[in-house]
Amino acid sequence: MISKLHYISQGETPEMHLANIQKACSSGADWVQLRLKNIDEETLLQTALKAREITSHFQTRLIINDHYKIAKEVNADGVHLGKTDACPLEAREHLGKWISIGGTANTLEDCENLLKKEVDYIGLGPFKFTTTKQNLSPTLGLQGYQAIIDELKTDTPIIAIGGITIADVPELLETGIYGIAASTEITSNFNNIATLNKILNTPATQEQVYKFDKNKNDEG
Repeated sequence: MISKLHYISQGETPEMHLANIQKACSSGADWVQLRLKNIDEETLLQTALKAREITSHFQTRLIINDHYKIAKEVNADGVHLGKTDACPLEAREHLGKWISIGGTANTLEDCENLLKKEVDYIGLGPFKFTTTKQNLSPTLGLQGYQAIIDELKTDTPIIAIGGITIADVPELLETGIYGIAASTEITSNFNNIATLNKILNTPATQEQVYKFDKNKNDEG
């Protein structure tokens, strides 16, 4: 099952990425994407191995950005492929059917192409301008998401991404998106994970609410 909240790692060094991943996991993240850019493959592999150790301890799913062969080598739960990365069909052949494959989309056409390649989820954006990623495409805004989702009519989860804050999420959910991906909004305050999970009504949140209500009823 695809999580409704994706944490995308950030940091100036691989060590900072790992520290932030640990903080995210300990704060309740159940889906973490290791996103390291402009780094040699051996360093990425070693960082991914350490990220796998951390996420396994917390039973958090680990997604590797771009490098599907490293994703398989470290026994990650999935890979997220950018528009200039490998074809999802090529990755699927290498990874098998049990590993999640996501792809980046900026337009309706991008989404349609990814659906033909049978990705498990689509990261659609950017919602707003973000400094964590080069914005080569216009921002979508609420109207952009609404138009694309209305046209697609797909059961494949659409994950909104790009400069999303807690305040944006309720209106974004009204467009029909499945969930969101966040980087800065979480890294700036890892307590935001609990807040976002509550707004997104994740299964973990539902379970906590159910247990609370049950105990409350038992007391009465």
